[in-house]
Amino acid sequence: MTAVISNSSERRLVLAGGRAHPDLATAVAEQMDIELLPTTAYTFANGELYVRFGESVRGADCFVLQSHAAPINESIMEQLIMVDAMKRASAKAITVIMPCYGYARQDKKHKGREPISARLMADLFKTAGADRIMSVDLHTSQIQGFFDGPVDHLWAMPLLAQYVRTRVASDNLTIVSPDAGRVRLADQWSDYLGAPLAIIHKRRDPSVPNQVKVHELVGEVKGRTCVLVDDMIDTGGTIVQAAEALFENGAKDVIVTSTHGLLSGPAVDRLRDSGISEVVVTDTLPISDDKQFDKLTVLSIAPLIARAVREVFDDGSVTSLFQGNV
Repeated sequence: MTAVISNSSERRLVLAGGRAHPDLATAVAEQMDIELLPTTAYTFANGELYVRFGESVRGADCFVLQSHAAPINESIMEQLIMVDAMKRASAKAITVIMPCYGYARQDKKHKGREPISARLMADLFKTAGADRIMSVDLHTSQIQGFFDGPVDHLWAMPLLAQYVRTRVASDNLTIVSPDAGRVRLADQWSDYLGAPLAIIHKRRDPSVPNQVKVHELVGEVKGRTCVLVDDMIDTGGTIVQAAEALFENGAKDVIVTSTHGLLSGPAVDRLRDSGISEVVVTDTLPISDDKQFDKLTVLSIAPLIARAVREVFDDGSVTSLFQGNV
């Protein structure tokens, strides 16, 4: 009689995708040469969500991918339910992949009696059973500290910058931050492409969301191709006003890059009717046919997410994907 019971089971990776952006989940699975976990999900007549997995996840390393796309609250709730289902099905570890972190802009209190919703998001997923969070280009890096566990902060800049490098000669390129909050991001772009940096100063009316007023430009843009860099494009007001300020200061051309293309409300019309020559985003969020326009270029983020998932599963280094620049 032996005092030890052993088995020959090996670690198992399981990837599940929600309904918000099935194309991205499928693309990640294809990059990893695996099948998505069979999942049944539907919405009851009263709006409640139901999720059930078609195969066992007991003892598996589970990755749950869901883009927090419109309707955002339904997308978030579905992912929470998926995590809860995996936890109750005895998953060994659960990594939540949220390519675009919902409520990330509410990361601090600007006025009294406001919530910090980005922290609430982290608490919700921790309570649901998440062991780890993976996201792309958080609105602010401090969000990593909101979750009591590992956070893999993926970086889309190399993907976007490599594309820009194929479109514009670096000797006539200026990287532009559309506001003070994006200066650090623009500085990284500047170092990566070896291009000078310019900054647009703006003031936002705190009582009126999605409206800004551009004030002044710091840096030389006359006769140059300018690349406006931001983490997300929502209604497009900030970017379009920034582009107008650049043209007023003699810019030859303006290209816009952003990780997350929310493209809400009037964004498509604003961008299409502006002097901007190209808008480059990744597919962290689904972009429906009615949001497509001639100036829009969408790059796939699936290879980056797939590589990061593999590094996590193999106990490798996610940081190594970016050569330490994260």
